[in-house]
Amino acid sequence: MPGTPSKTYRTNEIAVTFEPRLCIHSAVCLRALPAVFDVHARPWVAPDQASADEIAEAVRLCPSGALTYVRTEGPGETAEEPDPEPVIVALENGPFLLHGDFTIEAADGTPIRRVARATLCRCGASKNKPFCDNSHRTVGFRSAS
Repeated sequence: MPGTPSKTYRTNEIAVTFEPRLCIHSAVCLRALPAVFDVHARPWVAPDQASADEIAEAVRLCPSGALTYVRTEGPGETAEEPDPEPVIVALENGPFLLHGDFTIEAADGTPIRRVARATLCRCGASKNKPFCDNSHRTVGFRSAS
């Protein structure tokens, strides 16, 4: 879905943003909170169907960072906090999974994006580099170990 704009879904307590170009369709959100995340419903994100705490917990499970949240209750907004320890995991036959406070930069050092979670292409075939777009599945990428 390159070029598809992000969409934000709000309640008085939480705003959930979905960036389709980052989604690797792991379906973690669907399994974590099916009352809120339902690809067969329109809109597909219904933040009024669970508590802000439940939604925040489900969003933090999104491996790609396609889903993010901001808590909107109280006097100001509070963005999602990244994991305190940065972690990079090479998923078997898949992308690199990043968790932590990362700034992804272009080869010339220009910042591309600051992330708390991301999946980065490891196969070289993504049309959304440096982010994974699941091309590893179609090209039959296999990791060495």
